[in-house]
Amino acid sequence: MFGPLARSEVLFAGQPVAMVVAETEAAAEDGVDAVFVDYDRLPVAMDPELVMAVGATIARLERVVGGGDDGDLESAHTAVGASDDVLAEEHSANVSGRQWHHRGDVDADLAGSAAVVSGRFTTDWVYQAYLEPHSATAWLAAGGELVVSSSTQGIFYTRSELAKLFDLPVHRVRVEAAALGGGFGGKVFIVDPLVAGAALALGRPVRLVLTRREDFTMANPAPGSVFEVRLAADREGHLTALQARIVCDAGAYVETSLEGIASVLVAGPYRWRSFDIRGYGVRTNRVGTGAYRGPGGPQASFALESLLDELAERLAIDPIELRRRNVAGPGDPRVDGESWERIGAEEVLAALADHPLWRDRAALPAGEGVWVGLGLWPGGRQPAAAICRLEPNGTLTVVTGVVDMTGVATGFAAIAAEVFGLDPDRVNVIAADTSAAPKSPMSGGSVVTYATGRAIQRAAAAAREKLLRYASELMEIEPADLEIVDGVVQPRGSPGKGRTVAELATSLDGFSATPEPIEGHGGAPRPSRAATVSGHLVHVRVDPETGEARVVRYVLAQDVGHALNPALVAGQLTGGAIQGIGWSLLESLRFDEGGQLLTGSFMDYAVPGALDVPRIEMVLVEVPAPDGPFGAKGVGEAPVCGSTGAIANAVAAAAGVRMYELPMTPPKVWARLQQSGA
Repeated sequence: MFGPLARSEVLFAGQPVAMVVAETEAAAEDGVDAVFVDYDRLPVAMDPELVMAVGATIARLERVVGGGDDGDLESAHTAVGASDDVLAEEHSANVSGRQWHHRGDVDADLAGSAAVVSGRFTTDWVYQAYLEPHSATAWLAAGGELVVSSSTQGIFYTRSELAKLFDLPVHRVRVEAAALGGGFGGKVFIVDPLVAGAALALGRPVRLVLTRREDFTMANPAPGSVFEVRLAADREGHLTALQARIVCDAGAYVETSLEGIASVLVAGPYRWRSFDIRGYGVRTNRVGTGAYRGPGGPQASFALESLLDELAERLAIDPIELRRRNVAGPGDPRVDGESWERIGAEEVLAALADHPLWRDRAALPAGEGVWVGLGLWPGGRQPAAAICRLEPNGTLTVVTGVVDMTGVATGFAAIAAEVFGLDPDRVNVIAADTSAAPKSPMSGGSVVTYATGRAIQRAAAAAREKLLRYASELMEIEPADLEIVDGVVQPRGSPGKGRTVAELATSLDGFSATPEPIEGHGGAPRPSRAATVSGHLVHVRVDPETGEARVVRYVLAQDVGHALNPALVAGQLTGGAIQGIGWSLLESLRFDEGGQLLTGSFMDYAVPGALDVPRIEMVLVEVPAPDGPFGAKGVGEAPVCGSTGAIANAVAAAAGVRMYELPMTPPKVWARLQQSGA
């Protein structure tokens, strides 16, 4: 059989070991029932901390062909610096990744600080819970070209990986994006190799749609983690030291092991005099990990923002004020050796401090609390290209290879329209396949608008320049003296004396046309980093009899650079806040000691429903990004990054006890209340 299937070793419960292809779904199900697999049981590695030790059970005995460890998916989601230093520690072969960021004398700063707080924080595995499960169709086109239509977030990544996996020239692989009902980082190269391998073997079209149970067991959820963190500050509330040990469960595969991102996000958007941050990715016999919206951010925020509130309490400093005193400014060093750019943390915190929900928190009844948390997403940095073409009817067509998950095409149309001088309704955005699309980044990591939007801006400007040159010849006016306003090319300052774009476009159509076609190509190199900061103000009510914590009001302030489409931006922020509620209070993929998934359906795995979601108020803060189109930056990841810390702090304010494990389910909160006697 081909690479994507397990061969001599099955690494996790749910890994595909055989594939039955039939002409009907019913026949395929019958064929599956006829398959018999003879297993020899191997020792299981489940606890990532335990299996780090030398001599521990090894999760993988041999390297598996296909879907291995050579991927670079982390860079598709964000841009953080990797540590070049090597930790002089002995571990088992299960430790697949290490990060070590350090500066200054942490021990001395801890000893000399006015206040020191510490905690051990754990988070469970979390499923992305997208609308439809993974699906893909593959067939062979004329000449033997492999064509794959997939619910993928990145067509060019999928094409490259399929070409490598099946040893095909890249030009003989074509990938098109099927309609995508949500991805959140999870729709990346799960079923594509299965259908591609079957189509190549059989020479016939093959389609695979996972059942929801299969999607739960064999996709790529967010991993569990352990954060052991210690913070310190002087009497004035200036942060002095950060010490952290982070263990991320990498599951069976490590393409998106999160220790690299988490080791940076645990420092937040703050200045530190000294730090020692050690991150480890550890293989276990669980499904391979993936990226879930702001990967590493919810976990890091839970630990960091919880301890910052404890620090503020120890020092008797307002928690927002403590954060304001320590937010990083332009040129301040980050823990990964890079430098901070201009971020909107101060503006975000100011918006929260002035909000009535914060000012009136002391008037809340017993069992309720309002508290704050800050989130950070470093921002993605990928190059991009785009095409803008004027059509014979005077409309503008924008061509990219971006997979539209969230209405991003609306933003693309607005960018092109503004640059060219048309109404956005006159712009059509096309997501082409890999045979026709200009190179485009993966849809994820808050990089699409920031990178591709800039390429569209340049492509539209190039097309506009060509049209003005053509119009100048017809109108005998210098191009610099012409402008395009509301779809009319006219002399500057002389409305009513121009010609419509549609009229000019019509004259360019047909066999007798002589000017160069009005088509602009725009490319954008890897942009500068544009980190995004979100601030969360959460009102929580805790029932002391049951331990149930319920969010009753939510205010989210975020630096969005420039809101190209405020309604679309607000929708992104709302979705992030809701997913943060799920992370904090409900969601958990639970496994038994043998690695079997216990919560593999929506009957057992809880996601926020309508009754779990309060009124969510958005505050859009605009601190323009240097390279973004019209100052815009990516907004999708940041809103979930600070949610967990804020909700945990609000639970502590309401219940009088602090939680150190996500999700904060009623039994856990109730047990903590009993332990504390609250």
